[in-house]
Amino acid sequence: MEKLSVSLEDYIEEIYNQVLKNGQAKVTAIADALKVKKASVTGALNILAEKKLINYAPYSPITLTCEGEKIAKNILTKHEKLSEFFMEVLGAGREEALETACKMEHIVSDKLFNNMVKLTDYVKSELKEKISSLY
Repeated sequence: MEKLSVSLEDYIEEIYNQVLKNGQAKVTAIADALKVKKASVTGALNILAEKKLINYAPYSPITLTCEGEKIAKNILTKHEKLSEFFMEVLGAGREEALETACKMEHIVSDKLFNNMVKLTDYVKSELKEKISSLY
């Protein structure tokens, strides 16, 4: 499957979040969450449905296909791990970490991402070791 645009990745991530919360996603809720017009959402949904990543028909609940869910989980994992890296390793505040992770999740290479995860795990284990040695 070809790489999705940043915009389509944002849509699929938002659909996934809404499906987790509500069992389905709705055009209005997606538009509100992403701060875009409903027409933009509809256009993106048609593209995602064409790519067989979502189940979508006008005025029907929106859900993810298996492939769509796999992509969404991958994007969400990157978002969470990048946020963790920025907070735990670089000392960024929560808001800044989340905002930066949202931008970077779309462009970071798998190799760089995996190295960031390893570094985060290392820093956290070192920190835990130092704290436990204090007691």
